[in-house]
Amino acid sequence: MAKFVPPVSPLAPKTVPVLPPIDGVTLATAEAGIRYKGRTDVLAVGLAEGTTVAGVFTRSKCPSAPVDWCRANLAGGRARALVVNSGNANAFTGKKGREAVALTAKIAAKAAGCRQSEVFLASTGVIGEPLDATKYDAVLDGTFAAGKADGWLDAAKAIMTTDTFPKVATATASLGGVTVTINGMAKGAGMIAPDMATMLSFVFTDAPIDAPALQALLSKGVKTTFNTVTVDSDTSTSDTLMLFATGAAAARGAPRIAEAADRRLAGFRKALQAVLADLAEQVARDGEGARKLVHVVVKGAVSNASAFRVAKSIADSPLVKTAIAGEDANWGRVVMAVGKAGEPAERDRLSISFGDIRVAHEGERDPAYDEAAASAVMKKDVITVTADLGLGRGTARVMTCDLTKDYVAINGDYRS
Repeated sequence: MAKFVPPVSPLAPKTVPVLPPIDGVTLATAEAGIRYKGRTDVLAVGLAEGTTVAGVFTRSKCPSAPVDWCRANLAGGRARALVVNSGNANAFTGKKGREAVALTAKIAAKAAGCRQSEVFLASTGVIGEPLDATKYDAVLDGTFAAGKADGWLDAAKAIMTTDTFPKVATATASLGGVTVTINGMAKGAGMIAPDMATMLSFVFTDAPIDAPALQALLSKGVKTTFNTVTVDSDTSTSDTLMLFATGAAAARGAPRIAEAADRRLAGFRKALQAVLADLAEQVARDGEGARKLVHVVVKGAVSNASAFRVAKSIADSPLVKTAIAGEDANWGRVVMAVGKAGEPAERDRLSISFGDIRVAHEGERDPAYDEAAASAVMKKDVITVTADLGLGRGTARVMTCDLTKDYVAINGDYRS
């Protein structure tokens, strides 16, 4: 049976931004034959001396070998090289996996002219298959040497697996009167339910920010962006989100920032949040087999944390997601998802809306319910599902997508 290759998601952005160069960052891609022949599958990023780094990673109890490697190196706060491969996750590979990351770091450090403790690694693809790191021997020297400042789109394409389009975003901010740039890329379409991180995402800036401050910014920023996305409720073994700051803008007069609470970071913080939010939404738009982007909003909960758990219950429900795929305004499935969340809820206070059409109110169908109006909302590409619990002031928002037959087709033969 031929492998199913999904078409580009109909939810893909209509335009792709041109990412400007960032001083101190060079990018290059290569074909190493990690899993498939004739396919770009390696990204090598060179980083200027003095680059600081922050990262958040999966909370899975079965993390990949690259995640363990990055966690260990993050304590040093410095980065000179990033190597990412697609096709093989190097997860659940035991001693062989640890040996593979060590060899990859050794080859990369030599190619980039840095210490192994300044090399960061990420892998995406099939779980459980050993990664042959000797394949890097033939490509990394030349790849780092060929690095250019304008290869952002090719870099995003190199780390794709079941993604149907590359995901990039950019923003600028003023830091002490000096313009700094933030560029980011991400990959992810399935096995998406981040827990303190995301699929794979790498963000770069020329702002001079010390590692502790950078870490605080990233850890906070991820909570309302990547950690509010779910495609299929499955958290990956390889979730990695890293932020690199070359500090090159200091040469143009940008002040060095040591504390995340520094008021001069206000514009930067807003721009970083915009890049993270943009990338997170693109991941939801590229959910495997997706035809609809869904915003789940819960309000009136006893707390924000409770609202989030209810929103995740709705967004993760296969029954809710298949109803949306079938353009069926089936609020009964939303009622089910609210009731099973294990959070405070009262049937006779619950109201549900699809878009701006309230379909259920105070425990029963809304008296003014209009089937035609509700059906018209469900035919849209972007749908908001709102559940008002009527208990308090807690609110939350989660992004997801519908669940279609294509999701099964993509994942039914993913490993073969």
